[in-house]
Amino acid sequence: MRTPHGPADADFTAAVAAIHRHAPAGRVLLVCHVNPDGDALGSMLGFGLGLRRMGVPALQATFPGDFEVPEPFTALPGLDLLVPGEQAYPEPDLVIVFDVAAVSRLGALADRLPRARATIVLDHHASNTGFGGVNLVDAGAAATSVVAEQLLARLGVPLDAEIAECLYVALATDTGSFRFDMTTPRVHEMAARLIATGIRPGEISRRIFDTRPFGATKLFAEVLGRAELDPAAAAGHGMVWTYATLEDLRRYGQRPYVMDALIDPVRCVAEADVAVLVKQTGEGEWAVSLRSKGAVDVSAVAVTFGGGGHRLAAGFTGHGAPGDVVVAVRERLDQHLI
Repeated sequence: MRTPHGPADADFTAAVAAIHRHAPAGRVLLVCHVNPDGDALGSMLGFGLGLRRMGVPALQATFPGDFEVPEPFTALPGLDLLVPGEQAYPEPDLVIVFDVAAVSRLGALADRLPRARATIVLDHHASNTGFGGVNLVDAGAAATSVVAEQLLARLGVPLDAEIAECLYVALATDTGSFRFDMTTPRVHEMAARLIATGIRPGEISRRIFDTRPFGATKLFAEVLGRAELDPAAAAGHGMVWTYATLEDLRRYGQRPYVMDALIDPVRCVAEADVAVLVKQTGEGEWAVSLRSKGAVDVSAVAVTFGGGGHRLAAGFTGHGAPGDVVVAVRERLDQHLI
């Protein structure tokens, strides 16, 4: 039986069979996307701890790009599973991918998929391309951790506090601390199961959402000070945008992860449905975050640039000057009104 958005029972059965076939004596590699967020890391590490509880002997977790765990997630259980990408099994028996909608988000680690004997993808992006051997993709799920918890249950792995903390961080971050539209009864029911293991949601939330260096506060002030409002964009629904450079980070002594939270104060602007944050990642290269309050399908916009995401939250990699990137986004907004 298939849910309106999610995998069929047969998909879960195939995933369980692949794990039972290859994990007991094979090399298992868990991979999430470049610049991992709370859902990517939390889902991957929570599931990895579940496999460890099953006695899987050869188990690694990794992600492409710079091997740096963002500061809010440095206390997550299971971090000892992580290895730099260059140390990941070159020819794993089983690859399990988390929170990745397209192979391009795996960077140099994409070559592990064709070398593996089996691949499983756990994801919740509607733009997922179905690149795995087994695809557990639930576009109706608030986070990839929802799918991860379901698969752990089918594997017979009970929740403990360490697994629950990872999955809770994943769920809380992708729902904006349970504020976004995808916060359904199903989400709160899962949160209740996780909290019942003894984790402390207040302490976790302070660490994840309410703690940042003073330098980051100064950086936010400067970047928000250069924000621009375009009321005519998106057929009159409005767009607000700003950008942050690597020089901004150097000036305030901050790491790139602090820029991820900048989209939240930008998206609060009352006069704009669409918020755009352009974050420099290299020379002429930008990570572009898109948010909508409901008038525009920003996932459809992101897909036109080779990115993806959800209807109200998406992103892509842009090139050139930040103003040029934003002009290109603006030109597509009218085409993807909801």
